[in-house]
Amino acid sequence: MAKGKTKAAIAKAYKPAPADLSEVTLPESLTQLTEVIAENTHEVWSANRMAEGWTWGPARDDARLKHPNLLPYSELSEADKDYDRATAMNAIKLIVKMGFKIDKR
Repeated sequence: MAKGKTKAAIAKAYKPAPADLSEVTLPESLTQLTEVIAENTHEVWSANRMAEGWTWGPARDDARLKHPNLLPYSELSEADKDYDRATAMNAIKLIVKMGFKIDKR
C-alpha cells in the first residue's frame, strides 16, 4: 500500500488504464481460441467459487453464497458468456500487442 494512504484514499484516486487494444486485429484462428479461453475462464471462476462454499441460486446472494451463474458455460445467457469472451479476447489481444506469437502445434 502507498505509504501513508488508506485503501479508501487509493481507491478514490484509482483510474483504471487498460492497454489500448483497439488497433489489434486477430486472425480467425485466434478468434476461435477466444471461446475456448472464455469457457475455461468460467470454469476456473466456478471452481473457485464452489471451493469457497458458493452454490447455485436463482439470484446472487452474498450472505448465503448463492450465484445464478454457477452453471456449465453452455447454460449461461449470451450476455454472461460475452463477459468471459471479452476477458479472453482482451488477454489474447494484449499477448499479440506485446509481440508474442500464439501458434497451434
